[in-house]
Amino acid sequence: MRLYELVLVLKPSISEVNRKKLLETIKGWLASAKITKEEELGQKVLTYPIRHEQAGVFFLWNFEAETMTPDFERRIIQNEDILRHLLIRTK
Repeated sequence: MRLYELVLVLKPSISEVNRKKLLETIKGWLASAKITKEEELGQKVLTYPIRHEQAGVFFLWNFEAETMTPDFERRIIQNEDILRHLLIRTK
């Protein structure tokens, strides 16, 4: 199993209900992965505007997976409610 770390920056303007639906959708994309740590880091002011947003809601996930599907990052990039993401293979 490989260890990964995923940081997501979501638009602060989406509602709490839609935010939870989006996070559940992303977990569905990681169906074969085992999430070991899930942490909401809260809303923070961005250093520079991203897509005309001055702030973002940050999430940190650590998970284990055999391999990452090639379309996972493509799906994240295409989603308009996700301002930025960072996916790192830690081990």
